[in-house]
Amino acid sequence: MTDPHPTPVQAVILAGGQGSRLRPYTDDRPKPMVEIPGTGVPIIGHQLSWLAAEGVTDVVISCGHLAGVLQDWLAAAELPLRVTTVVEEEPLGRGGGLKYAAARLPHPDRAWYATNGDIWTRFPLREMAAFHTERDATATLALARPRLPWGAVETDAFGHITDFIESPRVSYEINAGVYVFAPEFAELLPDRGDHERTTFPRLARGRRLAGYPLPQGAYWRAIDTAKDLTEAAKELAAHGR
Repeated sequence: MTDPHPTPVQAVILAGGQGSRLRPYTDDRPKPMVEIPGTGVPIIGHQLSWLAAEGVTDVVISCGHLAGVLQDWLAAAELPLRVTTVVEEEPLGRGGGLKYAAARLPHPDRAWYATNGDIWTRFPLREMAAFHTERDATATLALARPRLPWGAVETDAFGHITDFIESPRVSYEINAGVYVFAPEFAELLPDRGDHERTTFPRLARGRRLAGYPLPQGAYWRAIDTAKDLTEAAKELAAHGR
């Protein structure tokens, strides 16, 4: 039975990656446990607070690399919602891991959110859920337009440089790592492998996959490298996010 309610109250967080590009921060902790400088809170803590503020009451966290560190933090923290953790016995891939975690959601007949464990963002999830419902989508991806990490150069037709632009936004939108899924989506996921190479393309061909552009001014950053942590700290200081 399709969930008629536009606002999910449950979510999955994929937190099993090794975060090799964030070493040495991830030598002794999983990527979502890396602290955002200046906050005293790891990435996963920011995500749980955001989800709770958006009406989510239950979260399933899919753990992998150094799962015990994350589980110990969850056990000691004052959490704003109910959290369940699952640990893959062996690597299942992103799609398989998502399916494995979704099986523990408390309301299998209702829609659900999902997010990658390295995303630090703030935008109105309820609006994304309404967008998803209006389009009768099976899955909806949040879309971001990130900035290039380098400066860009503008030239005229003759080849003269006319301007330098510091970290311009790219012209294409990218998958922002935040999702809304219809209840039946879990059944379409592979038991092993990557859903972005299997399930998503099939849904796109059937016009069942929607893309929700992040609202103007919404904060979004994927924490992939030490430079991302530095930039996040600068943005936090500048904007008080």
